[in-house]
Amino acid sequence: MPSATGPVVQPLTPPEGSKINFGATITGIDIENLTDSDFALIRDALFTHQVVIFKSQSHISPRAQYELTNRFDPLATSYGHGKTVDAKRSILHPDLKTIPHQPQVQVIGNGFVSSYEGLQNITLRHPHHKTFHATSIPEADDLTHTRFYRWHIDAALYVLAPPIVTTLLAVKVPSGRRQICRYDDGTGDELSVPLGTTAFVSSCTSYDILSPKDQAFCRSTRVEYAPHPYIWMSGAKSRSDGLGMVSQGKEIPLWDLPPIEQDKIQILPMCWKNPVTGKLALQVHPSAIRKLHLADGTVIEDLAEVREIVHRLQRPGIAPEYVYAHDWEEGDFVLFHNRGVLHSVVGAFAEEEVRLFRQCNVAASEFPLGPDDE
Repeated sequence: MPSATGPVVQPLTPPEGSKINFGATITGIDIENLTDSDFALIRDALFTHQVVIFKSQSHISPRAQYELTNRFDPLATSYGHGKTVDAKRSILHPDLKTIPHQPQVQVIGNGFVSSYEGLQNITLRHPHHKTFHATSIPEADDLTHTRFYRWHIDAALYVLAPPIVTTLLAVKVPSGRRQICRYDDGTGDELSVPLGTTAFVSSCTSYDILSPKDQAFCRSTRVEYAPHPYIWMSGAKSRSDGLGMVSQGKEIPLWDLPPIEQDKIQILPMCWKNPVTGKLALQVHPSAIRKLHLADGTVIEDLAEVREIVHRLQRPGIAPEYVYAHDWEEGDFVLFHNRGVLHSVVGAFAEEEVRLFRQCNVAASEFPLGPDDE
């Protein structure tokens, strides 16, 4: 319900020793009955703070969740991955269940749910790194240690434009224990995280901490994504830090993918411009990349080289001090700027630990702005 004093935006207080400079909470807004001024405040907060959190919102309907998500781009009406999420070979297929009466909203989580929003007797699967990574944490450590599953943006990256915003509602949340998230990349980096956290990093920070030479490279380079990327990558495995894939030649050959329309292959700027602040974000989905187009017209096509370049540029930005690991409570409603942050599923649940979330994003009506776009 709205506050008697009106809406309030409060930036998050970063934990001691961290360098997190994004995130905010909003109070005093009734999401079921948004006014134009309410939405203007939410929109400005999202683009300014990248992640915004509303507490105690269990009552929000799927309709209201979709309508708020859609309000950021009223011409966009279809789920961010369209129907590609239904492809049996897509790595996304097992993780999502569609709400029948609001098809833009998906149910995600872990465990058996007998009934929810028209879905009956569903078993949800929390993604586990051992199904996606080239290596895994020993079984004996599985409930005490974990990894970032996959750093990504929510985007089809073929045909459909990347969504502007994703909304997440925590319906049911197991609690009571923490895990150590290991990078397992030789650095010794690790991070204590709440069970089942969603981890976020600011892609603006990832750009800002680069050297001037690397920043110039990022501003002038375009990234070509694989067609049908979530099928293409389905045979490959991820790095241990969740930031892109290991090059072992296991990608699905192009001739074995669904039909490819060449004009639907996406070649996007490496840096995306924030439409409110003008700041640049190093915004790349590292698992789906295939080629790099450089300023001088050169195209880097060697996949291993492409991955090494992008990983070198993005890895500093996921260092522990830059990661915001949200400690979910039931009723948390979180919006994140899908064109300004990377995020990752984290955690390993026991079978009986039930987690139920609602997710919504819609494919945008326009592609993101590059460094020189207005």
